[in-house]
Amino acid sequence: MNRQVNLDKIVHEQFDICVIGAGASGAGVALDAVLRGYKVALIDKGDFCGETSSKSTKLIHGGVRYLEQAFKKFDFGQLRQVKHGLRERKFLHANARYITKKLGIVTPVFSAFEGLYYFIGLKIYGFFALKDHFPSARWLTRKEMLTESPNITPKAHSGILYYDGQLDDARFVMALVKTAAKNGASVANHLELKGFQKDTEGKLIGADLYDRIKGQNLEIKAKIFVNCTGPFSDPIRQMANPDEEKRIAPSKGVHLILPKKYFEGDKALLIPKTADGRLIFVIPFRWKVMVGTTDSPYRKGEEEPYLEKDEIKYLLETAKPYLKDAPEEKDVKAGFGGVRPLLLAKRRNADNTKSLLRDHEVEVDEVSGLVSLLGGKWTTYRLMAEDTVNVVDEIFGQKRICKTHEFPLDGNEEQVLPPPHMEESFWFRLLSYYGSNVFKVLEIDGGKEKKIHSARPYLEAEVRYACREEMAMNIRDFMARRVRWEILDWDSCYESVEKVGQIMAEEFNWSEEKLQQEVNDYKALLKKFRDVGE
Repeated sequence: MNRQVNLDKIVHEQFDICVIGAGASGAGVALDAVLRGYKVALIDKGDFCGETSSKSTKLIHGGVRYLEQAFKKFDFGQLRQVKHGLRERKFLHANARYITKKLGIVTPVFSAFEGLYYFIGLKIYGFFALKDHFPSARWLTRKEMLTESPNITPKAHSGILYYDGQLDDARFVMALVKTAAKNGASVANHLELKGFQKDTEGKLIGADLYDRIKGQNLEIKAKIFVNCTGPFSDPIRQMANPDEEKRIAPSKGVHLILPKKYFEGDKALLIPKTADGRLIFVIPFRWKVMVGTTDSPYRKGEEEPYLEKDEIKYLLETAKPYLKDAPEEKDVKAGFGGVRPLLLAKRRNADNTKSLLRDHEVEVDEVSGLVSLLGGKWTTYRLMAEDTVNVVDEIFGQKRICKTHEFPLDGNEEQVLPPPHMEESFWFRLLSYYGSNVFKVLEIDGGKEKKIHSARPYLEAEVRYACREEMAMNIRDFMARRVRWEILDWDSCYESVEKVGQIMAEEFNWSEEKLQQEVNDYKALLKKFRDVGE
């Protein structure tokens, strides 16, 4: 994961496949392809998992809403999505157990009839999961429900408990990238695609790149380019072929972060009735509680979406009837917005994003040869990648076996025991980030475990590890994706920018001017996050 070594390979070697976009689907394609024996490069103009894939609801699921709609509308396409998601759930969980876990989710109901409706539905949901060792749905009495989740309103009649999976999305993608790199892929972040190179027949043979870290123009040669840029797929498709019509309807979804006191325990809450027909989740994540998500068309192009005041109000008002103590706007500690790549059929209207399936399609442009993976959702990233590399196999006239079903990701080794002196909660936090790589982190400072911030669990050694082993190139790479601090607590994140910047300056030999610029830029961004929501 040394960036300069990878850049040298990208510039000087010929690749079978260049994957554009290093979110879940792009990293998944890179891993699948390299395991099939292809020579692969993976590039992203931002950080690994820097966009949509790091801004999910953190659930590994088949989609309860899709199941309901499938039966209400007799829509077997929705049902197929549920089956695909539940089938893939077990692979995600098994291949990266340290990043994923089984999550109990309680749905409060306000009458016996309502309880029966959701109980039957969630029993059917579990049936489609078949034998994946996730517990079956149970109907809880009010007393049992409040024992499981004491912060649910006692006005509820009872509750239905079912199980899905949870993951740290950015850490999962990092494990995918590192696994792909260990198996021979050349990977680089902050490497922007500026244009394609074509042969005399208009087929893609190379690309012009821009190194956003060093300010250099580079190029890459590859036989096939695979577009995995999610909500930004259309500009890449039209860069390869200006006559391509748009296929993506970007949809904004936001989450807000609250103190743990508003929903204690290890279970999540599903709010099944909302003003716009979506499902809202209240989910414990790390040391906070996450509430989301929304769904609205997004028309601001590549501008980063923010958590805005009206969205905060909507989520808090939606959650209020289901919680014992209702949080207020002043209790919001952080938040984030993401853009979903909802897939349009040919010539379809993009105004109503809630009606669009988050299914996927592998498109091959006959003019340029560009392969684009369009649409999809987090849980099915592995299946999406498999389908994409199967298409690449066909282009190459080959049939190679997919190996990702049961391929453990970097750090997934079993039986990692803690140092005898370490507090259990502290150990499990580190283990859930790094898996069996945890000792590489602890060795950096000789086991001194120096904290960055006295009130937060993050270590100075984690900054150095992120720079040396995980290609974190700036302060935000570390804060937002390597340890998730940015999405959990803006205030303490802001207070720690100088310390993190100083450590990175030591690792990369930044000048004082460069350090100050990095610190100022990131502080300004955090301030903007807070200002937009106020």
